[in-house]
Amino acid sequence: MHNIIDPEKRAHRWGFKGTGFTIENGDLIFKSDRPEFSFFANKPLPDFLPYICGVLDIKLFDGPINEEVKEKVIPPAIINNAFCTELPKILSEERYTQENIERLIHSHAQTTSEEIYKVLYNGVLPRMVDMVIFPESQEEIESLIKLGSAHNVCLVPYGGGTSVSSALLIPEKEKRMVVSIDMRLMDKIEWIDRDNNLACIQTGITGRHLEEKLHAEGFTLGHEPDSLEFSTLGGWISTNASGMKRNKYGNIEDIVQSFTIVTPTGNISEKSLHDRVSMGMSVNKVIFGSEGNLGIITKAIVRLHAKPLKKEYQSVLFPDFTEGMAFLKELSQSFIKPASIRLVDNNQFKFGLVLKPHDKGFIEKLMGSLQKSFILKVKKFHPDKMCLATIVMEGNTDEVYYQKKIIGKIAKKHNTLLGGSGNGKRGYALTNVIAYIRDFLMDYHCIGETLETTISWDKVEPLGKALEECINVTHQELKLPGKPYLSYRVTQMYHGSVCVYIMFGVYTHGIDQPEDVFKTLEERMRERVLELGGSISHHHGVGKLRKKFVNKVMSEEQINLAKSVKNQLDPDNIFGIGNTY
Repeated sequence: MHNIIDPEKRAHRWGFKGTGFTIENGDLIFKSDRPEFSFFANKPLPDFLPYICGVLDIKLFDGPINEEVKEKVIPPAIINNAFCTELPKILSEERYTQENIERLIHSHAQTTSEEIYKVLYNGVLPRMVDMVIFPESQEEIESLIKLGSAHNVCLVPYGGGTSVSSALLIPEKEKRMVVSIDMRLMDKIEWIDRDNNLACIQTGITGRHLEEKLHAEGFTLGHEPDSLEFSTLGGWISTNASGMKRNKYGNIEDIVQSFTIVTPTGNISEKSLHDRVSMGMSVNKVIFGSEGNLGIITKAIVRLHAKPLKKEYQSVLFPDFTEGMAFLKELSQSFIKPASIRLVDNNQFKFGLVLKPHDKGFIEKLMGSLQKSFILKVKKFHPDKMCLATIVMEGNTDEVYYQKKIIGKIAKKHNTLLGGSGNGKRGYALTNVIAYIRDFLMDYHCIGETLETTISWDKVEPLGKALEECINVTHQELKLPGKPYLSYRVTQMYHGSVCVYIMFGVYTHGIDQPEDVFKTLEERMRERVLELGGSISHHHGVGKLRKKFVNKVMSEEQINLAKSVKNQLDPDNIFGIGNTY
């Protein structure tokens, strides 16, 4: 038996086993032995819980905590006898299972609050997969799809389970046997072309393992989403993903040169391996963002970059968000493109500071006492307005030196203060801790979520104000206790727009069916984003969570064209996950 249950990964919550938040002697502690969390791990974080209670206007320990349901409700599996009879001709018995734990794990993702809440605290999902299969080769996948088509079995591709769009939820009305195709065993680098900086890689590989293997060969892919540890190459293609280092390496559509997808009507792969051609419609581009609706992406040819010789971090403190945006705008119009730059608003700035493991005021955590006096009295920064940008620069020594020089020159023009490399590195690493915080606080009746959007430069600050008004009004209408939390950051820059990543949360103790109430709030927020001209998503896809909004951002003709591709490649809806349209 292969490692069917991932030995490192938590089953229904985000992250690694042995890593997460706990309370000891009244203090919050982030337990972990992983080196990437050394900034936060295994030390008291005395300011965090008082901060959360303050911003939500609650007493966190009032009433019992949410207890996870130990015995989950697992309905009997639907069995297609003909399919099950022929399956052993394709796979050995140790590579498919109907174990209840695996069926449940493969019926949801780890990062959408609504479905996680239903799994943890209600112990039930409306519909689950009936079998999980672990193929090892392209030939096995081709045979499995033919078998599913022959016996009308619904097939669902499964990568890392990191969807934040309810994309893995099985449609409740699905009456056929549903089989999850887990791609984790297809995790090999098939070849590396050093002359042309290309590699052919199987799509079940996680970002973490892919970078480890490429680094050993002297390369990097450069795609670094927040979910890097668990998300897969196939998942990145199917959601049209973006990563934190997009400025230097591009989005997934820039990184992947071609790929192979197996559909019920045949295989699609691009024969040309050139960077750009003019040969009619680009059929492969249609597959980006297909979200499991068309088939299984088995391998991809990707563009490689030399492993950076040097990496440096920096942070820049601004008096307010407006000045921070002016800095980003000027930087975006220069020829300098650091690998990553993220600007957080004041709320998210404070959120990061209270995660420092020592008991000081939040300004002292950024600087010492002399610097504090300089910030407040000389620079006249206000603690409730200032914000921070974290920057990652990587490449060769000269490239990084030049970036630092130009960034410092631009920063001086915007009444800034350089916060140092330590704060830049901490700010960058904090991203990987946020999901653990969400899961911890859910036990204490706090439900949080993120949404992201692409929006024009001039609409970023109006968006922040509109969302603040929206969440406050909706919070009152829903009669939720305490106060809502809202913060946001700018994470990717483009010529005429940026990606804004929004965090929000509420306290739900005493509220019936809080996950459904929270969904109402999330949809109101999404509607407000679209009203201001924001996109339905920048890099997380549509899934089922945002499906109702597609007709607000796409014309009827566009939707019909997408559906016609589905009908052509999968006329019997064998890949019936039902995402997007």
